[in-house]
Amino acid sequence: MAGKLSLDELKGLVSAGEIDTVLAVLTDMQGRLMGKRFQAEFFVEGAFEETHSCNYLLATDQEMETVEGYKSTSWEAGYGDYTMKPDLSTLRRIPWLAGTALVLCDVLDHHTHAEVPHSPRAVLKRQIARLEAMGLRPMMASELEFYLFRNSFEEIAGGARPEPISAYNEDYHIFQTTKEEDVMRAVRNGLNGADVPVENSKGEADCGQEEINVRYADALTMADRHSIIKNGVKEIAWSKGRAVSFMAKWSYDHAGSSSHVHQSLVGLDGTPVFVDADADHGMSEMMQHYLGGLLSHADEITYFLAPYINSYKRFMVGTFAPTKAVWSMDNRTAGYRVVGAGTKAIRVECRVGGADLNPYLAMAALLAAGMDGIENKRTLEPEFTGDAYGGDGRVIPNTLRSATELLDGSAMLRAAMGDDVIDHYVHAARWEQFETDRRVTDWDLRRGFERA
Repeated sequence: MAGKLSLDELKGLVSAGEIDTVLAVLTDMQGRLMGKRFQAEFFVEGAFEETHSCNYLLATDQEMETVEGYKSTSWEAGYGDYTMKPDLSTLRRIPWLAGTALVLCDVLDHHTHAEVPHSPRAVLKRQIARLEAMGLRPMMASELEFYLFRNSFEEIAGGARPEPISAYNEDYHIFQTTKEEDVMRAVRNGLNGADVPVENSKGEADCGQEEINVRYADALTMADRHSIIKNGVKEIAWSKGRAVSFMAKWSYDHAGSSSHVHQSLVGLDGTPVFVDADADHGMSEMMQHYLGGLLSHADEITYFLAPYINSYKRFMVGTFAPTKAVWSMDNRTAGYRVVGAGTKAIRVECRVGGADLNPYLAMAALLAAGMDGIENKRTLEPEFTGDAYGGDGRVIPNTLRSATELLDGSAMLRAAMGDDVIDHYVHAARWEQFETDRRVTDWDLRRGFERA
């Protein structure tokens, strides 16, 4: 794949003067890339073995606030180091940054060198290992939506109202998206050159809304690519004087942005195990159990699909964001949609997650629920047909507060991920709730300043 590098290839490029900077990064709780820019000569001489970072990087909020109350780190414990261990299989060029390569790192305890269990990459790797012990491998793809704005990040931060780059719904609209090709062509080519194989980009269901789709891959590779996509889209847009947002719901008047997650399982030899040509819709018994697990635990895993208070403002009737955690065949009103029926590409599309999710945590939660379905042979409920917005069915939790309590009480997730991991993210969710509850918003001021 274009952009992929071995360590020896990197050394050659450094010697030739083509690469002078190596980004060594981890993924934080919010799914952002955090790390260091190495002088390339220093990286290839030894830093490729390991480097270090402050352990508060996995215990902060979006504002990098040093949140108190985490078991893993604190002022009392001195906010010591984590070891960042580069995973050299993720080494790649970053075409939109001159002379730059990037490598993703696993996060290790500074003293024991064991993986830090609540680090997002480790959370997903644990679920993948459980599946592999069952003779299975997860395959996934996330579809990311975002808004592209005429303004720059700096202009919007300075008080300018965000102005979407188009004036009307541009879903599949070629002429309008032609006007945006300065950014989107750079995104496609840049990502493709960074070992993120792009299938396509398209206009989405509102003005200025975009979608980027990349090829199906094993779950860890897909989560790595997802993180690079988000960071890359922001950097490329910024370089062209534009802003983008992956908020689940940036405006009351505009559709939300999702991150649909497609998922299936294969055997260790790559044989698809979700397909059975003789079964209803071509869904194998294993697929039915897997989907049964997703639905049985849909409430409990919601936090990992919708991690902020803003996330829940996306779940609105008639916006293509689901409000019911039910399954259906090729039905975009349902939270879980089966696509590719009757083919070896049959898979489940979870439509619950927003573009603000952390891919590692979301994928891990989905896999944990699906595995529970397989292990306990969960019976798949009848298919929902028709308009899920108006029908009966399992309602997606509609507040962060309720999703947090469901996460806290999930015996399945505690068994799958460990109590310390769940407690860590419950604490993060409660902090998010506390921070939002005590803030006075512009909406509060407009509504109540004179009328109260």
